[in-house]
Amino acid sequence: MLSHQIATISEDMKQVDSKYLPTNFWQFGAKGLQQDLATHGIENFRRLPSALSYFVPTYRFNGWINQTEKYQTLLDSCLAHMQQDNKAALSINDSLSGEMHARSDYRVFKASESLKAPFTDKFTESDIGSPIEHFEFEGNKFSRSSLNYLLGLNFLKQQLHNVPVNTVLEIGGGFGTLGEILLSDPRNNSFYMNVDIAPTCLFSTYYLQTRFGQQHIADYQTVKSMSDKSLKQLSSQFNGAVLCPWQLPEVTGELDLFVNFISFQEMEPDIVANYLEHVTRLNCKYVLLRNLREGKKLAIDDSHLGVKKQIKAEDYDAFLTAYDLLSTNVHPFGFETIDGFHSELRLYQRKDLN
Repeated sequence: MLSHQIATISEDMKQVDSKYLPTNFWQFGAKGLQQDLATHGIENFRRLPSALSYFVPTYRFNGWINQTEKYQTLLDSCLAHMQQDNKAALSINDSLSGEMHARSDYRVFKASESLKAPFTDKFTESDIGSPIEHFEFEGNKFSRSSLNYLLGLNFLKQQLHNVPVNTVLEIGGGFGTLGEILLSDPRNNSFYMNVDIAPTCLFSTYYLQTRFGQQHIADYQTVKSMSDKSLKQLSSQFNGAVLCPWQLPEVTGELDLFVNFISFQEMEPDIVANYLEHVTRLNCKYVLLRNLREGKKLAIDDSHLGVKKQIKAEDYDAFLTAYDLLSTNVHPFGFETIDGFHSELRLYQRKDLN
């Protein structure tokens, strides 16, 4: 079944506009993901080296999640000097494992929580995909992916009195965490659509279908077979859907919320501009973005990982001319890296809603 989906999407990709194909950054990632899928299958995808390198974020030191020997050597070395100091040993392990950082994000999430839509107070993340990093706080489980989104949603709710989430579109939604958050609580009454490149779309399809049932999440082939791809029709039949980018122009209707976390910064500005034209076309009320303020690393040439041209805050303002920027945030809902880079949240509102 998986190989058939890959074959169908791969064949269809040959016919589409280049604006909807993987960008320079993701051409590297897509190749590794396809190789890992062919070798290991999808059931334990949150452990695959390629997934951990590209769309399954972790709290452990950058890149160390795939270097277990390096990590264990450092941990053992630190603990060897603390055999008589159990509290210090626990603190070192807490820091190196990433749990200290996760707990810090969880504290911000709980301190900023508000009981209104989108409801998140009952959320606990599933272990579909066999995650390496999964932290439990107060009986619920979280990863860096889910805490990233939960903090972003709390920022959204802090800025707006009422947040409609009946129709939500995300582009580049990773393995579907935002969909899990929204759909796992019936109080949200949400329809969630993720548009993503191949083969990443297969991971979110697998994750959401396993979590909520195949009959409730439309996959690429199902959407392709539908003559009516309106949001009204899709939401009447399904709780969610996963599409490939070239299917987005066929979607009609109106959106409440559009979300992009991090993946736009991995694209070139003209690609992002095209996607945001569709967001405007779909008359979206609110746009929530998370982007690296300083821009993603530039590629030296086509053989190196990185973007050909960086996208920065002012680019979004230029692309979203029908929207007003309501607020930005790095602290406490975004993230400032140890070397001074700023992962910034940006919230826009359609001008005619003022």
